[in-house]
Amino acid sequence: MVTLNRIYTKTGDKGETALGDGTRLPKHALRISAYGTVDETNAAIGLARLHTEGELDDMLARIQNDLFDLGADLCVPEDGRRGEGALRIVESQVERLEREIDAMNTVLSPLASFVLPGGTPAAAHLHLARTIARRAERLMVELAAQEQVGSAALRYVNRLSDHLFVASRYANDRGAKDVLWVPAANR
Repeated sequence: MVTLNRIYTKTGDKGETALGDGTRLPKHALRISAYGTVDETNAAIGLARLHTEGELDDMLARIQNDLFDLGADLCVPEDGRRGEGALRIVESQVERLEREIDAMNTVLSPLASFVLPGGTPAAAHLHLARTIARRAERLMVELAAQEQVGSAALRYVNRLSDHLFVASRYANDRGAKDVLWVPAANR
């Protein structure tokens, strides 16, 4: 566990922050943007959880914990000073997301159109979390084009947005309250 006795350190007052290995980077660095957006995803899931219960809430709680693992993974570069032995996303976390997606999907009817964000409050919040997760994925892919990023971490964030999409339908009364796109409906 991590112990935080002081919340402010004043070390970032000049626009830099420290990675988990102590390396200082500007706060606008791509790596910082990537794990900051993972944190945003986590906050959006927290809002969704205000409207969930039972197995869906349990899944989201596990994902929130995983997202801290993902942030820890990203804040210690694999080829950095403390990369060896650092906390990393592992394949079993990706596989768990896939199993949960498959389980939720078994009770959903096939889609006849794209789904608009909405329906229940939980579904609307999950759609927002999904879009933030997609932004996190884009930033992580961009980072991976420049620096080493774990393949399991990249797969996890890709599956996460799929999971949040299926979870939004699941939260929409198993798809019954999905709001479907009607192409050119307002012409």
